[in-house]
Amino acid sequence: MSKAAVTIFVCVSCRDSANPEGRPGAAFIDALRARLEERNLALAVEPVECMAVCKRPATIALTGADKWTYVLGDLGLEAHLDEVIDSAQRFAESENGIVAWKDRPTCFRKGVISRTPPLP
Repeated sequence: MSKAAVTIFVCVSCRDSANPEGRPGAAFIDALRARLEERNLALAVEPVECMAVCKRPATIALTGADKWTYVLGDLGLEAHLDEVIDSAQRFAESENGIVAWKDRPTCFRKGVISRTPPLP
């Protein structure tokens, strides 16, 4: 992995439409941290109160210094936890945050909500 710091921001405020008391992002961040520990990987994971993508929980952002930022949504615990980690690793390995389509896990191909350029 490159030396550039990579952070996975996880929105923890969205509610589950099927279970208004449930917060998919809160469950996702806990599971993500546990899986990173199991896999002995050091990626920063930080909660965010709102990413304004409430209709597509769980939602994350992949960020890094001098890299494009990606926002991904519609993430489920069972289906996407390891894919998010693999996506973050590929993002970290890239020079500018842009990961080739063929190298993106499925959630990174299908779940992109936005891509924002790095600050100049």
